[in-house]
Amino acid sequence: MQIAIVGLAGSGKTTIFNTLTRGTAETGGFGGMTVNQGVVKVPDPRLARLTELFKPKKEVPADVTYVDLPAPPASTDGRPGSDIPADQLARLRNADALIHVVRAFQDPSVPHADGALDPRRDMERLDLELVFADLGVVERRVEKLRTSGRHGTTAEREANERELAILERILPALTEGRPIRDLELTEDEARAVRGFRFLTEKPVMVLLNVDEKQLPEAPALVESFREASRHRQTMFDAMAARIEMEIGELDEEEAASFREELGVTEPSLERVIRLSYRLLGLISFFTAGPDETRAWTLADGSNAVDAAGAIHSDLARGFIRAEVVLYEDLVALGSMAEARKAGKLRSEGKTYRVRDGDVIEILFNV
Repeated sequence: MQIAIVGLAGSGKTTIFNTLTRGTAETGGFGGMTVNQGVVKVPDPRLARLTELFKPKKEVPADVTYVDLPAPPASTDGRPGSDIPADQLARLRNADALIHVVRAFQDPSVPHADGALDPRRDMERLDLELVFADLGVVERRVEKLRTSGRHGTTAEREANERELAILERILPALTEGRPIRDLELTEDEARAVRGFRFLTEKPVMVLLNVDEKQLPEAPALVESFREASRHRQTMFDAMAARIEMEIGELDEEEAASFREELGVTEPSLERVIRLSYRLLGLISFFTAGPDETRAWTLADGSNAVDAAGAIHSDLARGFIRAEVVLYEDLVALGSMAEARKAGKLRSEGKTYRVRDGDVIEILFNV
């Protein structure tokens, strides 16, 4: 899973990147002009407990890649999105989701580019940057299909007509400033335009960057943004990035004490990853044995063959059945053998819908 962190200059997005990755990327000034990337192991106490049970040679958590991108430059032609460099657009398009950092903190030492603080204005401005980046792609493709899409074989012409019909549905929404994710494309429509990797089709988590004094009011601020939002697949949360980054440098006991004083009930990394999984509709399943315990990420609604394929394509190709036990049952009973005796270890076929927390062994033959 790859998540791109975006935000206007001075929003604190690189501070949030450092908080999530325990990184030391330069913040402010020229630091905001560089691309930063970090891989984070997904904290999951269930995996740690399975490791205690199985005592394997190694433990392999799932991971998330965070990419912190430079703030979009000021437009030179008056049109948002037109001056975002091509390499940055490519990185954005490769992401599975976006974290949109919005400045909500007051700090005289970090003057706002527009003079006054206005989180809603800032959020809408960057939203428009992404909308217009997609609009440029759609306009160019529609023009090409209208002029040359009638050439080629019958199958090619029919495919071009289907694509044009979908893009002509998308075009008015983007022209009105609405993201593609609001359109509720059918599975066939989404598949037909998947290759474009549209920015506004991606799920978005809006992170309001507050200061520590604002933490008591943060839930109300988040709720006001949530109530005003018109967009699908959009989630809101708040973080005091600077103080969270400082807490991250403390040992575990000191950090927990500090968070308790601030009224922060969950470390920022754990909260953001948990919300990211929910935003993307992801679950975790586990494999466990004497060699390794491992956490795997899977789309909610996936079946046993999908889980096998996540492990290795050979397992999906030669799938026979899946031996499945729910994590809670396995931990309560203490071993796979006891789970089998208690009837909690089940044999499931190809169509079994994997649940979050399933511990799975795939039986296969190739």
